[in-house]
Amino acid sequence: QAQLRVSGGGLVQAGGSLRLTCTNSGRTLPANTMSWFRQVPGKEREYVAAVSRNGGSADYVDFVKGRFTISRDSAKNTMYLQMDNLKPEDTAVYYCSATLLSLGQPAVRNWKIYGSWGQGAQVTVSS
Repeated sequence: QAQLRVSGGGLVQAGGSLRLTCTNSGRTLPANTMSWFRQVPGKEREYVAAVSRNGGSADYVDFVKGRFTISRDSAKNTMYLQMDNLKPEDTAVYYCSATLLSLGQPAVRNWKIYGSWGQGAQVTVSS
């Protein structure tokens, strides 16, 4: 069973940067696309970004475009999210997951289609 874990969260001032790392310490996760989601208390988990199997293509939700960069090292079973120019509204618990769907399919943005969720990481951005 895949065991996903997010590290690199923390507290940062607005305008600062953090890099999240998603590692899979369990069974190799068969996946085409790996994705980042985030969630705040009382709200539904929301899509942030996704990256293709070979890392060559990426997709971002509008509110992080130009600020966040997703990347992937399949050989290391690892994915990254570089977050720059952070804003207080980016405060959330960040999660990673993977799907067999190809990047570009609309369902990739729907958290309900993902089967495995690991431990997330808290990101807090102060104003």
